[in-house]
Amino acid sequence: MTQIPDPKAEAQAYIDEMVRVRGYVLPYHKLMAGADFPVLKAANQMVAAAYTDQRRLSRATKELIFITSLTVLRAAPGHIESHIRVALDLGVSPEEILEALEIALPEAGVVAFQHGFEVWAKVVGAKPLEPSVPTHDPSQA
Repeated sequence: MTQIPDPKAEAQAYIDEMVRVRGYVLPYHKLMAGADFPVLKAANQMVAAAYTDQRRLSRATKELIFITSLTVLRAAPGHIESHIRVALDLGVSPEEILEALEIALPEAGVVAFQHGFEVWAKVVGAKPLEPSVPTHDPSQA
């Protein structure tokens, strides 16, 4: 008798492999695994061709490109954070990540840069230098 594969087990194994290859999965990956697994697999194959498969660019370079492009697009902070953490795991320094983020300044402006910069600062634990003179604090408004 032929055994029918368990679709839930297949989706679970696929998500687990995505984590091993990427270092993370996003909330939509988890939802798609249960909602429309064939489309998740198709989308992931495109991502593999452009991102996770080793070609000419190093994985670290691809992470820097992702961090910058996601910042310019103002992606969800968690999405940017996942790529910052993978870059750090790959040995990219916090300063190198910041330098890549700074490329957003002339191309997309301060607001876009700040979006990614705030995520970077949180992930790397950057400490602010507080003014020693009275100032209006926009975070208190």
